[in-house]
Amino acid sequence: MAVMGTGPVKIERQISLPMNQAMKIALRNITIRIGRALITGAGTMLGIAFLMSVFTGTLVQQARGNVIPPEQLSKNTWLVVMSLLVSVVGITNSMLMSVTERYKEIGTMKCLGALDNFIVKLFLLESGMLGFFGSLTGALIGGIFMLLTGIGVLGNLAWGKFLMYLLVCVCIGTILSILAAIPPAWRASNMPPADAMRSEI
Repeated sequence: MAVMGTGPVKIERQISLPMNQAMKIALRNITIRIGRALITGAGTMLGIAFLMSVFTGTLVQQARGNVIPPEQLSKNTWLVVMSLLVSVVGITNSMLMSVTERYKEIGTMKCLGALDNFIVKLFLLESGMLGFFGSLTGALIGGIFMLLTGIGVLGNLAWGKFLMYLLVCVCIGTILSILAAIPPAWRASNMPPADAMRSEI
């Protein structure tokens, strides 16, 4: 119920934009802030490039007939986990800064009737797009670099596993990017519209 000058007025329903419109807005926000988008994507790209290089390096070693010792596998796993955690922290920080820069924009959207779940959806879509393209680029860079180091054994390489690792890397990077954006998206959705409109950044 909303109280107006002549009496209470019942709000029949609230309107939420469809997914395709949310994607268009998210893509526009990325292109407007291309510098920050590149920095956020670069964090994902580097972490996934390292992960893919480890996967591909293992395949190259196997194609050469070398046996990788368990301690080396444990060391590689530790390095990969650390690099992915650093990427997640970087993405979260970048998205939090994006929320801070866009206080008035978020406040305006909420004053115009944007629902909290739409604000969350918008930030998660932005982060998901950046994560996908950053992961795809990183997986290709890491994979191609390691393939060049083992160019003499490409005929013996397990290409099915290579493609599977490529897909796994892209999925991991995209999912981690979306998870990293949840705290900033939650913060943006819970922002009081009036306070956001009064903010001076």
